Amino acid sequence: MRVFLGMILGALLLVAGVYVYDSQSTSTVANGQNASSSRTIVNWDVAATDWHALTTRAHDDWIKLSSK
Repeated sequence: MRVFLGMILGALLLVAGVYVYDSQSTSTVANGQNASSSRTIVNWDVAATDWHALTTRAHDDWIKLSSK
């Protein structure tokens, strides 16, 4: 049980760290050459769309399973 909790916590920390790194590297404070050369690690718009599709599908499947 501790192993699975550790894996979940590690994944959450990884995503949070990447999000913080991306939000700092593309902030409005970065001007000039830094702003043009820095790129985000994750395309967060695509990730948000995929997450929304996943949660919608899971919700629809849960409704289908619970109605039986």
